[in-house]
Amino acid sequence: MVTIDPPPFRIYLLRHAKSGWAKPGERDFDRTLDDQGYAEAEIVADMAADRNYRPDIVICSTAVRCRQTADAIRRAMDETLEMVFVDELYNAPLATYLALLGAQEEKQSVMLIGHNPTIEEALEALVGADRMVAAIPGGFPTAGLAVIDHRGVTSGAETGWVIADFITA
Repeated sequence: MVTIDPPPFRIYLLRHAKSGWAKPGERDFDRTLDDQGYAEAEIVADMAADRNYRPDIVICSTAVRCRQTADAIRRAMDETLEMVFVDELYNAPLATYLALLGAQEEKQSVMLIGHNPTIEEALEALVGADRMVAAIPGGFPTAGLAVIDHRGVTSGAETGWVIADFITA
């Protein structure tokens, strides 16, 4: 498991909602949410808001489907929610996701909106494979939102990240 020092109290990992396939001549980066994806994004955003989840900052891939998912989060939670859009999250390795989380030293809670497989790899790196598989045995679904809390240091140097909640449409 990964150590982020100093850790935020809470991390939200959100995979973008379901998107359509690229149209002829369209780049993967420009793929938009399909009808199911729009519904998923709204449902998950509303459920998160109903549970009083509100990150201090949202860090989001600039890919269209991620930005559209972030729009649903903003509408459901707060129009003034701080959002940062980062090109490097598109096709990024795990190290980039973890570095962005680790750079948020002054934030108590951070939401990362990104892509699979890296969003799933980030969850596994934080909580461990066993905890991840127990929470989401079928893998990280589109519009899946993992709520991860830091519980301090546990046995040895192992970090105390735990999945506090997992929301899906």
